[in-house]
Amino acid sequence: MIKSILKGLLLVSLMVVLGLLLAACQQPTEAPTQEVFPPQPTAVPCPECPADISADVPFYTAWLDSGHADAEAEAFVHWNEDDPAVVPAGCANCHSAAGFQDYIGADGSAVGAVDAEIKAPAGALTCNTCHNETAAALSTVTFPSGVTLEGLGPDARCLVCHQGREAKATVDAAVEKAAVADEDTVAAADALGFRNIHYFAAAVTLYGSQVKGGYEYDGKTYDYKNDHTEGYDSCIGCHDSHTLEVKVEQCSMCHTDAKAVEDLKNVREPSSSMDYDGDGDVTEGMYFEIEGLQTLLVSALQAYSKEVTGAMIAYSPDAYPYFFTDPNADGQLTEEEAVTDNRYATWTPRLLKAAYNLHLSIKDPGAYAHGNKYIVQLLYDSIEDLNTKIATPVDLTSAHRDDAGHFAGNSMAFRDWDAEGMVPYGCAKCHSASGLPEFIENGGTLAVSSSGSTITAGVSSVPVSNGFACSTCHDEANWPALYAVTNVPFPSGVSVTFSTKDADGKLVPNNSNLCLECHQGRESTTSMNAYLKGKDPDTASDKISFKNVHYAAAGATLFGDTAKGAYQYDGKEYVAQHPHVDAGFTCNSCHDVHALSVIEDTCVGCHPAAKDGMDKIRMGTVDYDGDGDVTEGVAGELSTLADALYAEIQKYASTKAGLGLLYDSNAYPYFFADQDGDGKADVNDKGAVVRFNAWTPKLLKAAYNLQYYYKDLGAFAHNPKYIAQILIDSIQDIGGNVSAYTRP
Repeated sequence: MIKSILKGLLLVSLMVVLGLLLAACQQPTEAPTQEVFPPQPTAVPCPECPADISADVPFYTAWLDSGHADAEAEAFVHWNEDDPAVVPAGCANCHSAAGFQDYIGADGSAVGAVDAEIKAPAGALTCNTCHNETAAALSTVTFPSGVTLEGLGPDARCLVCHQGREAKATVDAAVEKAAVADEDTVAAADALGFRNIHYFAAAVTLYGSQVKGGYEYDGKTYDYKNDHTEGYDSCIGCHDSHTLEVKVEQCSMCHTDAKAVEDLKNVREPSSSMDYDGDGDVTEGMYFEIEGLQTLLVSALQAYSKEVTGAMIAYSPDAYPYFFTDPNADGQLTEEEAVTDNRYATWTPRLLKAAYNLHLSIKDPGAYAHGNKYIVQLLYDSIEDLNTKIATPVDLTSAHRDDAGHFAGNSMAFRDWDAEGMVPYGCAKCHSASGLPEFIENGGTLAVSSSGSTITAGVSSVPVSNGFACSTCHDEANWPALYAVTNVPFPSGVSVTFSTKDADGKLVPNNSNLCLECHQGRESTTSMNAYLKGKDPDTASDKISFKNVHYAAAGATLFGDTAKGAYQYDGKEYVAQHPHVDAGFTCNSCHDVHALSVIEDTCVGCHPAAKDGMDKIRMGTVDYDGDGDVTEGVAGELSTLADALYAEIQKYASTKAGLGLLYDSNAYPYFFADQDGDGKADVNDKGAVVRFNAWTPKLLKAAYNLQYYYKDLGAFAHNPKYIAQILIDSIQDIGGNVSAYTRP
């Protein structure tokens, strides 16, 4: 009953309101003074976009076929089906155009980070990704290792993304966080997982140890940036910046057999003279040397994982997450095994580091060209490290890690100035790629100052280099001819030469003179006498410091008394150049000019004993060292004399200088204090070894000659009689008995 009454009242109310509205609509209204909505212009249809814009956009067609433009590639569609569909900030800087611009600050945001997620699909990279004012000014890039490279120019745009996402520093941090007991303890579940360098990290292999993207083992040194040759040592120097293709036609100017990209795998420079993978083939391209080492590393990973962790590892570069458990330990990975649920989970720190380097070497498909020596070193060291825990180590006896000295970019001869970034003018001639050409071009000379220091003139400080380049010895203006040199100034003040005279009496340039430019030492009898002038022969002084002849002064040894590279005592006569020189033998006829190895076939004809080793060569039956053995090689004679000299040096140091002395030819500064005579170098309160600092002139001369002998590894062949003379004379000068010796 109540519901019927309420319903009726509601109906009456609605009818009243409706009536009022109808009445209002019928009342007259005043016309407005102007229209409420002014008339709008007639819409003009947008012009159709041209089907082909290549005529208006430079390099559009070149870009269109590149990987950067492929909007359907996994690199750009990976996040399309996610919920929410976004490209994470940590990926967007390289996997979207908007993210890259955000990362470099082109949108006005902070540099070095993407401030927001990018909606997917984000599309591929576009023209304005790299072509904008901010990108054009970009020249500095920071790598995952924390290393920042400056002055990169246009390459910086490439290096932002092609640098990987891991480094030695991040791998070490992951290991530290896992808090395992030692290198071979399996980490707790999920405490340690594989660290993926990511893809196409070309900058890591190109710049090598300069950016420390590989896992570099402590105590080892590694190659720096692969400079290759001027104009072809950068991203855009070797790749078309729009198509991304390698400029093979320019490669073929030097690598004449390279007609296509695939042919570059067969390239091998003369500087790559070693058999890196130990398969006996030193003609195969560097791609195949690396491939051989990769195969050896996989074997080492499998053996180590089986023996140490109890679960054999298997690897697939094409199936994420790449490393899987091999349940039946057959060394093969089936499609059913290469699945995420079977990911490898029993990591030790040692295993992780080696696996990281393997993956790095494979995920840069151009590693063999970008930085093959760096990759060789990483792979070799990984195998070597795993071998320490394998019952049957992978055989590395025929494999090689390092290059011949001139091309060993990882050696201290080229790495000593990395912190400064420049090789000083006094060292640049022989310890950089560009120093020697500059020295020759500027008519460089050597002189001795009043303090006894050898001065190098004609060369400036130069940037550090990764070993010698082709242009170090080959004159680019007259390629492939070597620089023409007729006379070579030596630290003693004389000039030495292999040159002979032509019919007009003029010296003819000899290629081996180039070797003499550096293999001459940095001191001499002349500089030593100038340094010690006026000092009492047997008075010790901390004002006298050791004078180092430097290293591999083979040229000075070869020319003996002419060059006066060793310390020659007053009143003594010394042999001059080795008879080999008179017979026409030179550096080039005895050594391979690139591998630097001795050409043994040259020696065996006259010295049959050389077939058993160069140190077996002997001329005559004179017993120089007085040990009664006249059949040992002359190298053995000199070795005995050197040992005798060291013993006399130690005796003299203790009795005359009042301080015990120890010598280590492999550790700078070579001569160390041993105050208590325990046979160990003294250390200071900071734990650093103490250098010997109680030199007398006599002691210094003898020590100089001992170092001279040890620093020319081929002294026994270069001029054995000269070396025997300086060793015996040194023994005699500091009070040793030389009656048992026969001085040549």
